[in-house]
Amino acid sequence: MSSSTDDTRPPGEAAPKLLDGRLWVDGCFDFFHHGHAGAVVQARQLGDELYVGVHSDEAILENKGPTVMTLRERLLATDACRWVTKSIPNAPYVTQLDWISHFGCKYVVHGDDITSDSGGEDCYRFVKAADRFKVVKRTPSISTTDLVGRMLLCTRGHFIKSLEMTLAGEEGHGTEAERKTTGAAMLERMKLYATDETAKKPGVDVWLWSANGTATNDGGSCRELIRGTGPKPGQRVVYVDGGFDLFSSGHIEFLRLVREAEEAAAREDGWYSQQAIDERKGKGADYGPAFVVAGVHDDLVINREKGVNYPIMNIFERGLCVLQCKYINAVVFGAPFTPTKSYLTSLPWGTPDAVYHGPTSFMPLTNDVYVAPKEMGIYKSIGNHEFGDVNAGTIVQRIMKSRDLYEARQKAKGMKADVEAAHREREILEEQQRNKEKAQR
Repeated sequence: MSSSTDDTRPPGEAAPKLLDGRLWVDGCFDFFHHGHAGAVVQARQLGDELYVGVHSDEAILENKGPTVMTLRERLLATDACRWVTKSIPNAPYVTQLDWISHFGCKYVVHGDDITSDSGGEDCYRFVKAADRFKVVKRTPSISTTDLVGRMLLCTRGHFIKSLEMTLAGEEGHGTEAERKTTGAAMLERMKLYATDETAKKPGVDVWLWSANGTATNDGGSCRELIRGTGPKPGQRVVYVDGGFDLFSSGHIEFLRLVREAEEAAAREDGWYSQQAIDERKGKGADYGPAFVVAGVHDDLVINREKGVNYPIMNIFERGLCVLQCKYINAVVFGAPFTPTKSYLTSLPWGTPDAVYHGPTSFMPLTNDVYVAPKEMGIYKSIGNHEFGDVNAGTIVQRIMKSRDLYEARQKAKGMKADVEAAHREREILEEQQRNKEKAQR
């Protein structure tokens, strides 16, 4: 279980023992996306615990430019990631050995790209010099800069018409062979993000909903993509749905509150009595009372409702963001905008015990799409909360309000990229030279 700590500055006391299995990852994690999650899950596979350092707003402004999300929002996102053991706020922008040592982390993990500070120096130069640096693959075709660019340029080229056909290699760019390769790689990434908290075993159930094309969503079917652990004895199946675009603090807090509501009800029913806990432990490890299923809408469904170039993230990207969230047990890609009785009763886990909906400000409903769950007596709502107004629309507004600043950041990022690319090229050449020298011995 992950949690943030208020221990924001290493005191001048002796550092604890360094643990080989406790790893460190740090970054900005601005509107936490699947690229961030990709680095985190790969890092988690290398050890037993993963501490995540999150830079302050001020440090990011000085070295990179303005953040879109506040530090509190960014910590909420890292805390919600299934593979994070603990989030550490105000981590230094240039990773310091005494800082990571204070938390018992022997190694730092980062993607195979260069991150530089305001002076163009490698942020990981000290840990690299100490041989305490591990490299994982950077997630291709996604970054905060890319997403901001989509907002500023209002592009739509990222939309996916049919995820099913894309995964099968029947839709997308390139030759048939290239499409097949892309589809297979996408499915493998989905499997990685569906792993449990160890990042090594199956975790989340993943299904794909295919409608029959009728306006009522009747007659569709679910197809299994990835087998997870499924509901455990006594768990209530809970359904939520949405676009989950730019998976943000508003979505995360809603999902956390759904969990909290289910746990409160279960506590009254004796779920947390010592006898009940012992019985569950006797059959294996203990577990929570809810199995939460998230339905993720198609790109064209969201665009039909919201227009412009929404969603900013396509269904594959949004689904990966939902998959990595620890509050979720199953994901249905392509879920209908209106959860009809026919749809709800055809879900592979049976009819949900509850259907939750939260504050709706991004896509205000002209018609009540939750008529069916209300008539079935399973509808529940989560009221407004601290981050209830944070969604893709408000994030885009934040960007557009300070458009000049973010455009400058984009340009600066482009200039820094040249320096970072040169650093990376040098590292590759040096590594090739070392390997060549070893081979000649």
